[in-house]
Amino acid sequence: MASLSTAKRLVAKIGSALLVDRATGALRRDWLASLAEDVAWLKGQGTEVVLVSSGSIALGRGVLGLPATELALEQSQAAAAVGQIRLARAYEEMLAPHDITTAQVLVTLEDSTDRRRYLNSRATLEQLLSMRVVPIVNENDTVATDEIRFGDNDRLAAQIAVTVGADQLILLSDVDGFYTANPALDRDATRYDVIERITADIEKMAGDAGSGLSKGGMKTKLIAARTATAAGCAMAITEGSVLNPLRALENGANATWFTAQTDPQAARKRWIAAMKPRGTVTLDAGAVDALHAGKSLLAAGITGVAGRFQRGDAVAIADAGGHILGHGLTRYTADEARAIRGRKSHEIEAVLGYPARAALIHRDDMAL
Repeated sequence: MASLSTAKRLVAKIGSALLVDRATGALRRDWLASLAEDVAWLKGQGTEVVLVSSGSIALGRGVLGLPATELALEQSQAAAAVGQIRLARAYEEMLAPHDITTAQVLVTLEDSTDRRRYLNSRATLEQLLSMRVVPIVNENDTVATDEIRFGDNDRLAAQIAVTVGADQLILLSDVDGFYTANPALDRDATRYDVIERITADIEKMAGDAGSGLSKGGMKTKLIAARTATAAGCAMAITEGSVLNPLRALENGANATWFTAQTDPQAARKRWIAAMKPRGTVTLDAGAVDALHAGKSLLAAGITGVAGRFQRGDAVAIADAGGHILGHGLTRYTADEARAIRGRKSHEIEAVLGYPARAALIHRDDMAL
């Protein structure tokens, strides 16, 4: 089983039932304070942390006096709007004493399926992490529709783990792992310590949600595990209601670990390499050398642009002789790339008329 202290980048998902007292609808402040201690401990070990947190609807419904039952769509959106501001403030208040800056990032699953929106999300999260900020990610339930009815933050957490290239994803849940059957109904159910591969038999064992505040059941957790492990991220399901739940997991608390099938960087490179390029950018010799040295591709090194492509599309990267060096996801359209080719980074805003990113293709979005 993995050690949290060895993770370079860790995503932890917090369920509504852990954050919000079911009886009163109030925030469990003592529990959140202990989670903040865990985050400070991980950051002290050199681990970058992203928190994917449910709870906005659960908090908002308590403030608005809505019942702890299925809500109409409009009620869910209103509860989320009220709860989001309280949720963000609570995380800020709990992490500030540890000198940790927080940021709220509201997304939907569509942000990870549309390449252009995906690149925007990735760039924002990468920038926050580089500045030692802890992003608090939540589904934007104030505007989401299908996500509120059917979605949950287990799958969103897996998508965020893939987006940021995390090597560990921890689902803090109201169960302490994956069982052969529902342990509340079957006394003979046994828990898996490690699942190397998600088979058809494993899928048959998954049940439905068991909490009035939480929507995620084992089916969604298996979907999350499949997404995360395929991208090189190990995933754990553990019971999170105890104080200091991440330290408890590190110290041997019950959990089920799903083994990563590769490493995050290799999985991302294979994904980019398999994409069909929509165009080609040709580089000068200096830019070719820079890429081989692990640098990003800047506009200054581009001598030619062919094809029609949009932001987020894959393009082929070629040297002056036409030899294809690899593929990359472009941060500019074809027209923009033509306008700024050969230009220094500080000249780009004047050419395009608006601020733009320094790299045309970031090194993390490139497979050579």
